[in-house]
Amino acid sequence: MLAIDVKDLRKSFSVQKSRGGLKGAFQDLFARQYQEVLAVNDISFQIPQGEICGYIGENGAGKSTTIKMLTGILVPTSGQISVGGYVPYQEREKFVQNIGVVFGQRSQLWWDIGVIESFHLLRKVYRVGEVDFRKRLDELVERLQLQDLLNRPVRKLSLGQRMRCELVAALLHNPDIVFLDEPTIGLDIVVKSEIRDFLKDMNKEHGTTILLTTHDLQDIEALCSRVIMLDAGNIIYDGGLDHLKSQWGKEREIRFKFGTAHPMEQMLEWTAELPVRWTVENELSASVWIPLELNVSDVLGRVVGQADITDIQIIEINTDEIVRSIYQSGSAERPEIVGAKNEAVGVS
Repeated sequence: MLAIDVKDLRKSFSVQKSRGGLKGAFQDLFARQYQEVLAVNDISFQIPQGEICGYIGENGAGKSTTIKMLTGILVPTSGQISVGGYVPYQEREKFVQNIGVVFGQRSQLWWDIGVIESFHLLRKVYRVGEVDFRKRLDELVERLQLQDLLNRPVRKLSLGQRMRCELVAALLHNPDIVFLDEPTIGLDIVVKSEIRDFLKDMNKEHGTTILLTTHDLQDIEALCSRVIMLDAGNIIYDGGLDHLKSQWGKEREIRFKFGTAHPMEQMLEWTAELPVRWTVENELSASVWIPLELNVSDVLGRVVGQADITDIQIIEINTDEIVRSIYQSGSAERPEIVGAKNEAVGVS
């Protein structure tokens, strides 16, 4: 069953075109000129019920415009949308009963009243029965540890506390589909981890479909098996995160710290005939770069028994670097070496 079905979705805006200089400004007062700006360009995708999908792109790529169309805030210029079986902008009153929305930089809580009062107001907005509301509220409050926050005004909450309350507000009516727009923006690493764990548990226990937009790719790696990548209003990648790594990543890194110095010639002897390369940070630290098709154990087996090693760190492919490289190329179909670090050849 599909939770979200998008076909040939397009959104364009008519934007005033300003003419330069004093004369141009005067002309704009009486005869304005407009140009069409295409924010979303005939995109199509489907998200099955119960999937957590990452929706990523640079600023201005069209992410927020898409989310606003999917939640019924904006009407598409053309194309078809179905979310939970509803057309969002046509059946808004019924539709909103089935979705939850969290915008990281906007609040749906009332600023000057207690958190619990906001929750009761939202219960009436979503027409949730008292018994169901109490059961759901107790579950969410316990899971997110909000017991001590319920009677505080929202304005007295920290950003992390407010974001946990925002999640409860979006989930009180037990929606099947949740849209999260930058839910961890500005949060410290501990709160981010708590929110990620909560979202994974919610998806597992209730089968909640989640569409997540974020600039923090650690959110994507922690939560999403699938990612849709947008650039200038077009989808340039739609698929698994692991496939993206295998397609674009070329090497993984093993960092060694030594108890005694080892010259470069000795390191090269350890891995002779293997298609690897070494880089040296200092006399007690070095890295070996391994092609993805080569097993890490094949390299470790040659080094560990011969070197005076105090620490080993295996570093997987950096998703941030991969995504940055894709945007620089404008396509997810032309792999290249990821990151300048991977391109450098070390010297002793």
